[in-house]
Amino acid sequence: MSWAPHTVTTTETLDPHPVAALSSLFDDGTPAIGPGAALPPLWHWPALARWPVSSVLGTDGHPARGSFLPPVELPRRMFAGGEVVFHAPLTVGGTVRRESRVESVTEKSGRSGELVVVAVATRLYDEHDRLAIEERQDLIYRDAGPVLPAEIPAEPAAALTPTGAPFTRAGEWAWDLATDPTLLMRFSAATSNPHRIHYDWPYATRVEGYPGLVVHGPLMTLALAEVLRLEQHGVPISCIRHRNRKPLFCGQAARMRRVEDVPLALGLFAQDSGEPCSTLTIEGPSHA
Repeated sequence: MSWAPHTVTTTETLDPHPVAALSSLFDDGTPAIGPGAALPPLWHWPALARWPVSSVLGTDGHPARGSFLPPVELPRRMFAGGEVVFHAPLTVGGTVRRESRVESVTEKSGRSGELVVVAVATRLYDEHDRLAIEERQDLIYRDAGPVLPAEIPAEPAAALTPTGAPFTRAGEWAWDLATDPTLLMRFSAATSNPHRIHYDWPYATRVEGYPGLVVHGPLMTLALAEVLRLEQHGVPISCIRHRNRKPLFCGQAARMRRVEDVPLALGLFAQDSGEPCSTLTIEGPSHA
């Protein structure tokens, strides 16, 4: 298939409905974010979620590759991280112009085999045509893992019941995050994420070889960013760097905590794991 990177430009509304959906999902006591309010850091992800038409979806649930994204044949797709630079605030219900382009496609060999890293660059301009956000997202494609034997049943997923509000304070700058299938489904809906590894147990285990449902990379990152609001962190943010290092699986106990003071860095750790699943580093004027 012939493919070349190209810029896609759209004019969109920062939709208040998925913003309200994410507030309801987090249910953490922070102030509601309604029309006219400033978006918290990274909340442009749900506010600008795109719903692809059903006819373009591929086997994994995402739009088939080869249009905007390159036709990478490796089956596993992961949201690996990126960087977001904030120039001006965006408000719920406002209008933005979005310019997106695949910045690079890099083939690599890792410990787990061949992989492809796709970097997508996006710029968001507000209704006054001011540059508000510059963003790079890194997507990784790799081979599927070994699938679970067919005789292993899916009862562990069926046994996971809604846990209630997902955030629980565990100490200063320390919060526990609880996940369940309902939380993952609601986040998929709020962010228009059709990837089947987050809600389709047979696909996640029998096709892509995961041991269970996978917690969204953007959910881990947004949860870390939400800790800033929970801790009433009032310092202006100029840049966020985020990285998803390894999967967190539905129902795994996880704790988010401060791991560095300057620049401020947070990590999300699965229980009994010394390496974080996800990290978030915040830079602002106070860290210059």
